[in-house]
Amino acid sequence: MTSPLTLASYRLLGSSGLRVSPLCLGTMTFAQPDWGMDRETAQSVFDAYVGAGGNFIDTANFYSQGKAEELIGEFAQGRRDRLVIASKYTLNLDPTDPNGGGNHRKSMMRSVEASLKRLRTDYIDLFYLHMWDKTTPVDEVLRGLDDLVAQGKINYVGISDTPAWQVARMATVADLRGWSRPVALQIEYSLVERTVERELVPMAAELGIGVMPFSPVAMGILTGRYSRADLEPAASHGDGRKGPLVAAGMVTEKKISVAETVIEIAREIGAEPAQVAIAWLLTNPAVTSPILGMRTLAQYESNIGALNVTFTEAQLAALDAASRIEMGFPHDMLASPLRKAFIFGQTNVRLRREGYRVPALKEDIPA
Repeated sequence: MTSPLTLASYRLLGSSGLRVSPLCLGTMTFAQPDWGMDRETAQSVFDAYVGAGGNFIDTANFYSQGKAEELIGEFAQGRRDRLVIASKYTLNLDPTDPNGGGNHRKSMMRSVEASLKRLRTDYIDLFYLHMWDKTTPVDEVLRGLDDLVAQGKINYVGISDTPAWQVARMATVADLRGWSRPVALQIEYSLVERTVERELVPMAAELGIGVMPFSPVAMGILTGRYSRADLEPAASHGDGRKGPLVAAGMVTEKKISVAETVIEIAREIGAEPAQVAIAWLLTNPAVTSPILGMRTLAQYESNIGALNVTFTEAQLAALDAASRIEMGFPHDMLASPLRKAFIFGQTNVRLRREGYRVPALKEDIPA
């Protein structure tokens, strides 16, 4: 059975000594009154989070075209040094500028200077590469980030939305060159997005990189917002965001099936479905701090309630069974009894799986 937490149950971020809250305040919805939060709501959420002991704030230069960073800079006045502020670069704020985005050094240096001004600070605690651009050499990225650490403009390096092999390569190159290595990995991860458990999550756990899941409730799917009726062609979608997600194929029968199990477990526990979805992520030792997204103060208060959720082994098993993925090659092949016999002969060797959750392999699934 898992134990309840608080925002002051601080965790170490990856292999670093930085202490962060077990839930991170996401700010992509800040300064987005149409589908997110206006300034007053954002202020109330920010104050509630920090007032309860939360210290981990996630943003990006691209969020609300820089306005999210501006609000954080305003809200953090007088308490900035108590906060761990993470921001990102890569995405283009000026589509007409060929160098306005990307992972290259020019984009990096210009982005960090602009973020520092908007955040009203002289350093960013955690600075992410936001999205791999497939064009910039790894050495250029790592050397630039290390220079920013040496200059005191950032304290730690993070990577987001990048293939596992590239992140592992970056960590290895950084170690060999003596440069600052990534300590955080931001990825989409939830009960309906577990494909990251094939490579990204175990890679991060082995290399001491803290996993920072975004979209932990899968854009509302795991809150019970959608039903099977929404998949019907004739369904009416009056919700401004609901219809487009269904039309884009982002809401599927499989995802709704997982959500139904989440709802069932939530009823057993006496919790809300969103709390169950977020709390499930917290049971994985590889996960440092899921990133919360919300549009209202009530949604924030509901999400924070995930810290009070505890599971029985049977409930965790039910969630795993409902959301389990195929591991695919080479994982399933290597787990087969025949291949194990080729490797170990008649020796019984317990496979090492501690430190992160590994989905059940085919041989572990009862017939």
